[in-house]
Amino acid sequence: MSFIESLTLALALTYSVSLLYWSGKKWGALISGGLLTAAVISSLYWPLIVALAIAAVGAGLAAKLRPELIQGQSRANNLREGVQHLLALSMLIVGVQFAVNAALLKSGITPWLMRPDVGDAFLPIAGGIELKAIVSLGIWDKHHPAAAVMLSAVLLTGLLCKRAFCGWACPLGLAGEYLYKLRKRVIKQELAPPAWLDWPLRMLKYLLLLALLYIIISMPTMSIPGYLNSNYHQIADLKMALFFVTPGLVTIICFAIILGLAAWRRQGFCRYICPYGALLGLVSFLSPFKIRRNTEHCLIDAKGMSCDKCTRACPASIKVHQQINVRSDECQACMRCISACPKNEALQFKTRNGWQLSARGLTIMLLTIMFLLPLVAYLGGFWHSETPVEARMYLIQHLDKIGH
Repeated sequence: MSFIESLTLALALTYSVSLLYWSGKKWGALISGGLLTAAVISSLYWPLIVALAIAAVGAGLAAKLRPELIQGQSRANNLREGVQHLLALSMLIVGVQFAVNAALLKSGITPWLMRPDVGDAFLPIAGGIELKAIVSLGIWDKHHPAAAVMLSAVLLTGLLCKRAFCGWACPLGLAGEYLYKLRKRVIKQELAPPAWLDWPLRMLKYLLLLALLYIIISMPTMSIPGYLNSNYHQIADLKMALFFVTPGLVTIICFAIILGLAAWRRQGFCRYICPYGALLGLVSFLSPFKIRRNTEHCLIDAKGMSCDKCTRACPASIKVHQQINVRSDECQACMRCISACPKNEALQFKTRNGWQLSARGLTIMLLTIMFLLPLVAYLGGFWHSETPVEARMYLIQHLDKIGH
């Protein structure tokens, strides 16, 4: 685990503990903080220990200088955007670190900057095959174990808090939001497709998901160990990076379509193309938490007024004001509808039996799932790649000759 991974993990979990404390769960925060400290110290890994110390000092300074930030008292939209931008910044630094590491390997120089394992999160097929290997064969991949860990973490967020990963954490979704805002400065009109075209377009991401699942499911179980030890799998991350760095004509056209969709319609990439979004959309149907409308407090039912502020605030164009429980696979739990509602009690993100999650509570749950699982995996020895540097250096020299 590199230092930037360690620092991001420490900051996220420390912030979760802080939010838990300021939400009134002081004993829970103290116990969680104690367990986190004990886990990090037991790792005997200096980057994690230093990162946790920095995170603790940072939390203390923030409590004095920006108490509303560390206490999570910001508006839901500000809290969400802060989490999104900080995670995106972390991934950007990770990308630079990965690029430097790969460049040194390509030059035949032993890297002085270690490879960030969290980059394996961009290998969903490898992660799916690894999960299949764990379930069917009881074996754990030693080359890209973080792929299975991160895939499991993302799926768990979908199971517990709908598509909050898409709305609160995904850097691609954030990039799409900026593209859409840039387009709106030039062309102010909404360019949403008609309903008869929108539905078929939404099915594209499910077709892509089916294609990915077919690759994973169709691989014979007994062939998995051979694949996991193959030269291709050992440098699958470099192959993926090469795909983006040196794209062909077809790839460039695909990128242009994706960027065009993101600018054309708000959340266009998430809505029409992203197979991860499709997978989380399906998993989210099982989530106990949903946006629920209380008719006793809603101005439409209680006062007979005409109000659709929640629907107009929804980036996925869900007709929130017409539903009691929002079950849509497009709901990203962004809470924009709740923020826009003039009645605090009318819209809530909660379970059927009334257990409510505020924006602060959702942040705690999301960050805990996304970063506690990697910490546990690291402590258990199931995070860091065991591929020798010499092997990666040799394979990157012959990258163009290595196929599936």
